Amino acid sequence: MRMYDIIKKKRDGGELSTEEIGFFIRGVTEGTIPDYQISALCMAIWFRGMNMRETCDLTFAVRDSGEKFTASEVQGIRVDKHSTGGVGDKTSLVVAPIVASFGVKVAKMSGRGLGHTGGTVDKLEAITGFRTTLSDEEFLRQVNEIGLAIVGQSRQFAPADKKLYALRDVTATVDSMPLIASSIMGKKLAADDDCIVLDVKTGSGSFMKTAEESRTLARLMVEIGKNAGKKMVACITNMDMPLGNAIGNALEVQEAVETLRGRGPADLTAVCLMLAGRMLSLAGMGTPAECEALSRRAIEDGSALGKLKEMVAAQGGDVGLIEDPSRFPRAKCSYEVFSPAAGYIAHTDTEAYGLASLALGAGRNTAEDVIDHSAGIILAKKTGDFVQKGEKIATFYAASRDLFAAAEERFLSATQLSREKPEEKPLVYDIIE
Repeated sequence: MRMYDIIKKKRDGGELSTEEIGFFIRGVTEGTIPDYQISALCMAIWFRGMNMRETCDLTFAVRDSGEKFTASEVQGIRVDKHSTGGVGDKTSLVVAPIVASFGVKVAKMSGRGLGHTGGTVDKLEAITGFRTTLSDEEFLRQVNEIGLAIVGQSRQFAPADKKLYALRDVTATVDSMPLIASSIMGKKLAADDDCIVLDVKTGSGSFMKTAEESRTLARLMVEIGKNAGKKMVACITNMDMPLGNAIGNALEVQEAVETLRGRGPADLTAVCLMLAGRMLSLAGMGTPAECEALSRRAIEDGSALGKLKEMVAAQGGDVGLIEDPSRFPRAKCSYEVFSPAAGYIAHTDTEAYGLASLALGAGRNTAEDVIDHSAGIILAKKTGDFVQKGEKIATFYAASRDLFAAAEERFLSATQLSREKPEEKPLVYDIIE
C-alpha cells in the first residue's frame, strides 16, 4: 500500500477503505509517513470530504493510535461532558459536581487553554494546592469513592491527533468537518465513557461561527459516538457573548462556586442545569426535564457544592477557597473600563474578549506560556444591556498596569453599541439526540 495512491484516490473524489485509513493513521503515529504527504491527504479531505463510514473509520483509528482508559474498574455508569471551547465557559466546574452528587461517576480528563479559550485544568490550578495529575490508581480510587475526579490528560490518548492537528493548523485544513469530528471524538472515545454530552458552541467566541455549522458538526459527532456504542446527545449553545460575567481562571472558579450556591449569573446557571440534566438523563435518572429539576435541587440543598469540596480536598486543594472565594489571591492591579457612548450593547466579538483577557495574562499563546491565574475580566454589562456614556462596562485585573491599554483597545473595539435594543438570541439553539 502506498501513501501516494491514497492521496490520489481521495484527491479524485474516491472513498477510502478501512484498511487505507488504518495505514494512514499508523504511519502518522509511527512517523513513517512524511509531513508533506500527511498534509496533502488532509487537504484532499478538506476539498473532497468523507462519508460517514470513512469518518467513523478515521475516528476509530485515531482513538486506537495510543493508550485507552479501561472503564471496567469504575463501579457504576460513567458520564462526561465535552465543550468545543469558548470564553467564560466554566460549566465543567458546576456540572460535574451536580451530576456526581447523584452517584453518577464523572471521571473527567480535561485540557489546558490556548488562544482565546480557557481550559478547565488551568482554572482548577487557580485553587492553591490542587493536583491536576493523579496516578491511575489514585484516579480510579477517587472516582469510585467520591464519584468525581477532574485531571489533565497525562496519558498518551490519540497521539495521531496531536500530529494531525499540528499540521492542519499550519496548512489551512483545520475547518474540515470530518477532521474536526475525528479529532474531538477520537480523544473522547479513548476515555471510554458510557455516556457523552457534547456542548457544541456557536457564535463569535467559538470555532463554529454559525448555528448551522454547529448542527452539522454535532450530528456528525453524535452519529460517530452511536457507532461506537455510546449514549450521545449534543447541545448547540450560544457563544456570541461570554458565558457568565467572569473571564479568567481564578475569577471563573469564584463564579462557578457562586453558581453552586445558587447565586450565579442567569445564563451560566441555565446552561449548566440543562447540561447536567442531559447527563443525568443519559445515565438513566429520568427524562431531561426531571433531571434538570434534580440538578436544581442539588444546588438548592448544597449537595453539589459539597461534592466540589470533596473533590478539591481529595486532590490536595485548599477547600477554604471554596468555602470563602474572597480568599482567592487578587491581581496586583485593577482597571475600570467605561463606555465611550450611550446605547445598547448590540453585539460583542466574544473571541476578541477572550484575547483581551489573554493580553492581561489570563491565557497563553503557546503551550509554554505561564498563566497569571488572578488575571482576567469581570463584565458589568453584556449584550442587550443599555449603558450610559461613561458607565462602567467591565473591570480588568492584571499584574501590571502596562497591560491595560492594549487590552482595553481590543475590548472596546469588540463592543458594538446601537440605539436599538438587539433581538435576544437563545442560550440553547438546538439539541441533537
